[in-house]
Amino acid sequence: MKQVVQNYKSGELAVLDVPVPGCKPGGVLVRSAYSLISTGTELMKVSEAGMSMVGKARSRPDQVAKVMQSVATNGVPATYRKVMGKLDSYTPLGYSLCGVVEQVGTGIDDVAVGDLVACAGNEHALHAELNWVPKNLYARVPDGLAPRHAAFGTVGSIALQGVRRGEPQLGDVALVIGLGLIGQLVVQLLAAAGVRVVGVDPDPVRCGLADRLGAAACGDPASPAVEAAVAELTGGHGVDQVYLAAGGGSNQPVELAARLSRDRGRVVDIGKCRLDLPWNAYYEKELDVRFSRSYGPGRYDPEYELEGRDYPIGYVRWTERRNLACFLDLLARGSVDVEPLISHTADFDDAVETYQRLKDGGLKAVAVLFRYPEHAGEAEVPAVAVPAVNVRPGPARPAGTPVRLAFVGAGNYATSMLLPHLARRDGVTLSAVVTTTALSAANAQRKFGFAEATTDLDAVLGDPSIDAVFVVTRHSSHAELTRRALLAGKTVFVEKPLALTEDDLAGVLAAVEESGNDRLQVGFNRRFAPLLGEARQRFGTRSGPASLRYLVNAGRLQHGSWYLRQGTEGSRFAGEGGHFIDTASWLLGADPVSVYAVATSGNEDLQVVLRYPDGSTATISYVTTGAAGFPKETLDLVADGKVLRLDDFVRAAVYDGPRKRWVGSRLPKARDKGQNAELAAFVKAVRTGGPMPVPLESLVATTAATLAVQSGLAGGAPVTLARTP
Repeated sequence: MKQVVQNYKSGELAVLDVPVPGCKPGGVLVRSAYSLISTGTELMKVSEAGMSMVGKARSRPDQVAKVMQSVATNGVPATYRKVMGKLDSYTPLGYSLCGVVEQVGTGIDDVAVGDLVACAGNEHALHAELNWVPKNLYARVPDGLAPRHAAFGTVGSIALQGVRRGEPQLGDVALVIGLGLIGQLVVQLLAAAGVRVVGVDPDPVRCGLADRLGAAACGDPASPAVEAAVAELTGGHGVDQVYLAAGGGSNQPVELAARLSRDRGRVVDIGKCRLDLPWNAYYEKELDVRFSRSYGPGRYDPEYELEGRDYPIGYVRWTERRNLACFLDLLARGSVDVEPLISHTADFDDAVETYQRLKDGGLKAVAVLFRYPEHAGEAEVPAVAVPAVNVRPGPARPAGTPVRLAFVGAGNYATSMLLPHLARRDGVTLSAVVTTTALSAANAQRKFGFAEATTDLDAVLGDPSIDAVFVVTRHSSHAELTRRALLAGKTVFVEKPLALTEDDLAGVLAAVEESGNDRLQVGFNRRFAPLLGEARQRFGTRSGPASLRYLVNAGRLQHGSWYLRQGTEGSRFAGEGGHFIDTASWLLGADPVSVYAVATSGNEDLQVVLRYPDGSTATISYVTTGAAGFPKETLDLVADGKVLRLDDFVRAAVYDGPRKRWVGSRLPKARDKGQNAELAAFVKAVRTGGPMPVPLESLVATTAATLAVQSGLAGGAPVTLARTP
């Protein structure tokens, strides 16, 4: 299928051939009929992409701050790879469309194949021929409403939520500053609610359009006619609400809002304009400044948007989905008219030219629609089926035959920490990349040279030419995808964690038993780190029990991070803790026999104590409340009068007696947490048919110990670990 994309590094716009997205549970696959260009939001993104790197940094200081924090935590090389990987990737455009349901995922019963729906979301209502849309981001189009009008559903919801934040009443007078697409819709919604509206915009054409659509008066912000109209309509008191629907860097809108508001009026920011509030003006009138967050309640909440958990209507009357349905109803009943707003309709194949004309000013428009070609029949989307291939690992590959790899998932970690090493490794062929979103697969194919990009996992697992499968998806899917790949006879590399529950772990082991295929590696890369490996060698063999302390300064997660979805993705320690348990067990040369865990209030900071067969202990302090500037990982191993010290994979030292010691380097090294060496060992095992880099028993023991932390916290007592047979 085709999709409009942009490279944020180069500014290139393209209509790209990408795989058809899969129809996941909890949503529907929609074939686009019309999608709407947001001439404000999208053109701002397009313009930013065309800036120099300095210009991009100036326009997004919030992202610069994140980069600097990443440098402090992960070092310059890793941060550079991550940032450039993101910049030099195709990103999608679009967030408002109307289309026909082509496939219905499990758990969906409110629409059927063939229904017309309006869709929302900058990850799900893209300028693409097909989109997978979760339940709370689509609404059925009322009978009789034209698809080209229903495509306005998302921007209409943004305008509607802004109006709701202003709490207008019959007879109020409102000022709308900025008469672009959102402003024109706000004018109509206010007029439909019995509010008299004054519009402000420097463009006389847009002022004339707002006049025709219900405004009582319109004019240039510098014109005295605007102030005169406000004075006449309000008896000199000022407007009840001001709706800021303007963009740009001028502070004129917020100054005008203060001047024309009544005492204790409301100012609602809907767009993205400069907000240097003149303190005296806002204080003297005690103005109520409010922000309108996009489509309405539910926006940016992954449990609502992705998992379909609705808010009770008795507590949240207007969610983003209810706003979407409400706006479609207003359109169907004629209370809002969007036809006069449509300046241009372009064929989807002409998308790049259309964006360029908008950017260059050759096309003056309030709203532009993309029209998609009609297709008969349903999309060719693979059915879900597990290949039932019960085989044992084959012999070593013939000399000179490349190892053929497939990736399931192509997120940040895969593209910054794994694929750069594999793409330049001799004797490796990247055969296929499988993702649930079409564009991420296409990006990975372009950047790393995969022979195929697809959303069809079954076809990849059933391909006998593929030797190994990498599972680099979100945590909740690891166990099931690993199980399926093992049953298909593939050697499997799965990023941590292997499993989030004991049942998931049992399912993986059952697949090993059923297929006889134990060719499994979990991405516990730290044991492969060169600096730590050299320090372990310098420390030497120990004769007595050891004491190990491992401080992990994990830090706070950003709001909205999928790591915070404990209901589906497990706790942070369940997802990441296996790294540190594996490292401790490798250094101590054994698997733990018991786990004891305690936590501070709210389980923010954990203390995990592991006991080993020879009496050794390892204490892992996993904390989220530490200073951001402190190193993430520091480790001390003490035994037989010696100390091994590791400082965040940058420096290491071994102390032996009062004078003897080894220091890894007098100068700090770039952090190397072992991914390259880990991948080399994995590829060698696949090529030669030799033992896997880490025994299956150790992988299972580490996973069981990680899972035992949660049960230990709940029970308040040590948890004994049964030895793996």
